[in-house]
Amino acid sequence: MNDETIRVGDILRVSCAFTPTRVVKVSDWDVSIMWPWEQVDPDSEVRWDGQYAIPRRQGSSESRLSLFQTDPAPWTLSAGDSCSVGIPEQLVRVVDIGHFDPPQDVGWLPRPHTMLIVIPVDYEDPEGLAEGDTISVPSVAPIRYELV
Repeated sequence: MNDETIRVGDILRVSCAFTPTRVVKVSDWDVSIMWPWEQVDPDSEVRWDGQYAIPRRQGSSESRLSLFQTDPAPWTLSAGDSCSVGIPEQLVRVVDIGHFDPPQDVGWLPRPHTMLIVIPVDYEDPEGLAEGDTISVPSVAPIRYELV
């Protein structure tokens, strides 16, 4: 599917195969893992450390959502643990789209030319505070998405 045919409001079926990684640190809010896909961009002005934070309590009072989940569950993990990270198949709604030419400097390679901001279709957000999550295009992560 061509990401240029996707529009705000579209429903996508997304998934990403779970891939082994390790936990770097744990806080009350997040579990930080070594990101197993994209590489640090040495020419970037953004200083990304190769880590990705996943909320420990999905759907809590925090407004940040993550499509990515860990196995085992993030609230069971400690620094140094091995785990897997991926996206269980789910439906999401596109709430915003960014197109970038040249591709966006985000700290990793490849630099994305499109960023789809999505939220789960069944996510209740009565105050409109959810930030959603981003699907970067291109991505080294084996994210699959299709228009529903």
